Amino acid sequence: MPIFYAKEQLIAHLELISTADSSIGFVPTMGALHSGHLALMQQSLTENTHTIVSIFVNPTQFNNPEDLAKYPRNLEADLTKITALSTNIIVYAPTVEDIYSGNPVSQSFDFDGLENQMEGQFRPGHFNGVGTIVKRLFEIVNPTRAYFGEKDFQQLQIVKKLAVKYNLPVTIIGCPIFREANQLAMSSRNERLSEEERKQAGLIYQTLAQAKIKFQNEDIEKVNQFVQKTFENHPLFELEYFVIADEEKLITCHNKDKNKNYRAFIAVFVNNIRLIDTISLN
Repeated sequence: MPIFYAKEQLIAHLELISTADSSIGFVPTMGALHSGHLALMQQSLTENTHTIVSIFVNPTQFNNPEDLAKYPRNLEADLTKITALSTNIIVYAPTVEDIYSGNPVSQSFDFDGLENQMEGQFRPGHFNGVGTIVKRLFEIVNPTRAYFGEKDFQQLQIVKKLAVKYNLPVTIIGCPIFREANQLAMSSRNERLSEEERKQAGLIYQTLAQAKIKFQNEDIEKVNQFVQKTFENHPLFELEYFVIADEEKLITCHNKDKNKNYRAFIAVFVNNIRLIDTISLN
């Protein structure tokens, strides 16, 4: 399995193997791979001539230094999982120096307001960091298709906007959320949870599923109140936000419009470990 640590080497390899009718599928990750990541890779393998996976913990998208320091990293374990899936996957595992050339600073982006909602409110600068690293990786890999999980739905919408605004010749593909046995959304951060915390964290999806049912017949404010009370009654959790927003512009909604598609978004702290999830409401 080819592994590259420098962009010049990767670019040279891609020039060597690419043909006029070949396609490149790209799965950008920050490592600590789980079944959700592997599903993205499998879809790329099915749909493209070549598949590239990047493993890079991007410092510019972390507004919390402690979160960056504690983010799980195990390249050897990640490579073992990728190899077990397919030896035809090309891995790009750059250093910060290789990506940022000694200047790990974000570019500023305007995503037409998508960046100001939810995660943008609670993680200042986060989406500038996301835009910066995704744009740089796209310029290095030049993919035909790129695959992102729908758990980070706001990020998915922002990456789609990035491709449009910068005329990047890539198709952005959103893929379904993979969940653990208790329906907790799979996330690299789950590795930081204790066994009991991981078990209890199934409450996050259970609450979203109940909110979806309530949304059909109750107004948005009542659904919001239900979620607030659910987490107030569980000392293990600290609810950062619960938002019902339209899927297109991600603007928080207080009243329903039958012509819009709605989605619920949630961020919860479990012993200072931040978990997010989302569910389509209609």
